[in-house]
Amino acid sequence: MFKILIPAVAALGLVAFTAQTNTLTVDSADLAPVTTASAMGWHLSHEGAIAKLAYGVENSDQLALMLTCMPGDASAVVYGDVQPATPRLILASTGPADLDPLSGGDAYETRIPVRDAALCGLADGRGMAVIGEAGTFRLNASDDERRVVGDFLAYCGTARA
Repeated sequence: MFKILIPAVAALGLVAFTAQTNTLTVDSADLAPVTTASAMGWHLSHEGAIAKLAYGVENSDQLALMLTCMPGDASAVVYGDVQPATPRLILASTGPADLDPLSGGDAYETRIPVRDAALCGLADGRGMAVIGEAGTFRLNASDDERRVVGDFLAYCGTARA
């Protein structure tokens, strides 16, 4: 009887010890506040000499549109699920280019002149009409975001590196 009872008690003790050590305790001070929705907006960043103007959630991969340029460029490269609704949008490739950094799929490189009415209108407070799978809609910018767009346009239009 002891041959069965001792291993059974040892197994039960091991299960109890394992359950006790796997209990997770979290101090409420360690928890970050949870937000239900992150705000989409216009954000400017620089990677070396490249300026990146993006519409999406800041510091994330959740972007709808991104424009990049180098100082002195007359046009900006357009990436994303939506494209500016402008007749001056230039398809710069005849077939898919490298993988799209936003979607991970085929990317058709498009460019837009940095002095295009769509970009200048965004900086002036009129918003930018864009086209996507959901149709045509307008992306607006707050006063602070309009300054960010203006900084992007000024950077692209200069010859400084």
